[in-house]
Amino acid sequence: MEALELARWQFGITTVYHFVLVPLTIGLSVLVAILQTAWVRTGKEKWLRLTKFYGKLLLINFALGVATGIVQEFQFGMNWSEYSRFVGDVFGAPLAMEALLAFFLESTFLGLWIFGWDRLPKKLHLATVWLFSIGTVLSAYFIIAANSWMQHPVGAEYNAETGRAEMNDIWAVLTNNTTLVAFPHVIATAFLVAGTFVGGIAVYWMFRSRKQDAEHPDLPMYRTAARFGAWVMIAAGLAVIVTGDLQAKLMFEQQPIKMAAAEGLVETEQPAPFSILSIGNLAGDDPASVQHLIEIPGLLSYMATGDWNAEVKGLEQLQEEYAERYGATTADGEEIEYRPNLLVTYWSFRLMIGLAAFSAALALGIFWFTRKKRTDMPGWMRPLALVSLPMPFLAASFGWIFTEMGRQPFVVAPNPTGSDQIMLMTMFGVSSSVSMGEVLTSMIVFTLVYAILGVFWFRLIQRYAIEGAPQVETPVVTSDDDTAKPMSFAY
Repeated sequence: MEALELARWQFGITTVYHFVLVPLTIGLSVLVAILQTAWVRTGKEKWLRLTKFYGKLLLINFALGVATGIVQEFQFGMNWSEYSRFVGDVFGAPLAMEALLAFFLESTFLGLWIFGWDRLPKKLHLATVWLFSIGTVLSAYFIIAANSWMQHPVGAEYNAETGRAEMNDIWAVLTNNTTLVAFPHVIATAFLVAGTFVGGIAVYWMFRSRKQDAEHPDLPMYRTAARFGAWVMIAAGLAVIVTGDLQAKLMFEQQPIKMAAAEGLVETEQPAPFSILSIGNLAGDDPASVQHLIEIPGLLSYMATGDWNAEVKGLEQLQEEYAERYGATTADGEEIEYRPNLLVTYWSFRLMIGLAAFSAALALGIFWFTRKKRTDMPGWMRPLALVSLPMPFLAASFGWIFTEMGRQPFVVAPNPTGSDQIMLMTMFGVSSSVSMGEVLTSMIVFTLVYAILGVFWFRLIQRYAIEGAPQVETPVVTSDDDTAKPMSFAY
């Protein structure tokens, strides 16, 4: 195994680990802000308790997300210095904006929200959590803008003297059509993750409360949280479908070989079916052996173009076209394989779609069994809620894996309507001065540290989720001259 392979493994492990945490922070920050808004508007104690309950879980997730996210940028310098040299002028701009603007909002107003409960007036305190949530969404936008440039480079030109891509239009980078389609899809996914998180935990507590007492006073509160999570799941699920369809059609225009790899489509077909199950050698070295057992006729054509009868080029034809346009061999005479790893792209695409179905089942179950103010559910809803909790996390991670692995062998994919000079193969982006032993050492260290952090994250989330919503005292406003003072809240 060479340094390049190890560097890819290290980046994949740390990035996927970090991305598991990101959607929950984005989605839950907004949902907590909505819960607190409901309390400020109604004054009902249940909204305050739910705000503090899910807010504590949000803080745990955010803290670990920050710790794991820092490593990502270090890796660009450690293992991918050639990539950094080539794209630094462009890639660094949105990352700098994320740090200076988005992370500033997140860190500043999260601190004010944490320590401002007994120091700030209600509405001002509410504004802090909304500004924090806006910061998380902005952070996602800038990161997606940077990644989208790697998928579809725009707003830059190639400087032959320096051998680098240099930005000439920051607005084009930030309004890349890939960004404008990917961003709502990622945000919708974040809400699906957060809605499932809120709803699943609430269902667990409905069973636990009812087991203690059929008339437990907390049952209506957890029923409210469960239905709130279910509404978010349904709305987010529909948004994921719509934005995913738009993203697939744009992907087909910009990276047709990724679409063919998602289906394991070896030969060009018109219309092209979408397979539910395939057998054969999906590892990529013998694509001709791939056989589709269960297919939906014309679905891939529709996903790619919106036309059920459209032609979709296969991997064999696209390999020839890519080789003709971008080069058939390396400087060492090795043949360049433009087909992504079929095993990874094929199954990650299906797992991304299939695992999200658990959230839909949970949401429908919640709506049905809590109708007409009911709080009793059949016993199978509890394991469904617990099983559903990790599923959108995994679906989001598989979606990220598909997006990145489907771009290979490019780390910066060529723009089919732009300059062929602004592209970079992954093999040329790795640091030339880093040895295999150094990469292996850092990979082992980071993986072990992340594993330990993961155990702490899970135990903390589990501990505080099992504790349930805290009891709160009725907010009291002390006043000597009829002027409202900051409120004090206690658990």
